[in-house]
Amino acid sequence: MAERVGFIQRLAAKATPSREQVLESRWLKPFGSRIRHSQFWRFSRRSVPRGVFAGLFVGIFLMVPGLQIVGAALMCVPLRGNIPVAAAMTFLSNPATTPFFVAMAILVGNRMGFHADLATFEALLQRGAGIGEWSRWLLSDAAPAMISGLFVIAAAVALVGWAMSIVVWRWRIGAKWRRRART
Repeated sequence: MAERVGFIQRLAAKATPSREQVLESRWLKPFGSRIRHSQFWRFSRRSVPRGVFAGLFVGIFLMVPGLQIVGAALMCVPLRGNIPVAAAMTFLSNPATTPFFVAMAILVGNRMGFHADLATFEALLQRGAGIGEWSRWLLSDAAPAMISGLFVIAAAVALVGWAMSIVVWRWRIGAKWRRRART
């Protein structure tokens, strides 16, 4: 089990941008003094779940790869979340998972009373439609359904991630205390 935890930590360290990389973003430069504060970079029992929440929410709701990390970092400021964790969590939505999230968002949006044609979405996906065709489809009735669905899915996944990170944090601390008590 310890080998698996070490592997996950190494993988997360490799995927997570460094503090300097995040701070060098041209979008975050105006907030430089505020986000340089150590509370946003410290791993604590409160900041890590908040970072998980911010990263999952922004990563799923804001499907623009370049802006996800910036959005998660900016969301961490009022939430007092961990910026590296938030940046790592944005990678849940990637080119492989994006079609799944969009299709589910359309289904959820349709259930909320909006109307988006899922058959047209599948046809556009199958034939590799260009940006113009996707834009026309999105600007039809699909946009409200997709945006509301993405919001609901992002909020639900972020809340589940937040709760799971609290449980995992407590489990890890309990395991450390049990190991310490045995020695």
